[in-house]
Amino acid sequence: MEHELQSAEKRIAGTKQVLRALNGGTAAKVFLAKDADGFIYHRVQNLCSETAIPVAFVDTMQELGKLCGVSVKTAVAAVLK
Repeated sequence: MEHELQSAEKRIAGTKQVLRALNGGTAAKVFLAKDADGFIYHRVQNLCSETAIPVAFVDTMQELGKLCGVSVKTAVAAVLK
């Protein structure tokens, strides 16, 4: 899982960008932090279910931020098609 996100040619991080990618059909896989805000967590998870996009769970937002190569906590990230 870690390698998949780190080695992806096209990836995005952040709730707004991931929601836009899910609605636009450009997300291939979503990575969601287990400690993300409940509203964000459920919104992203439900949208992934509706669009049949696979979701991988990461333990913390801190860990997901590091996997994305950013120095801030990240609630959600995605690999693009």
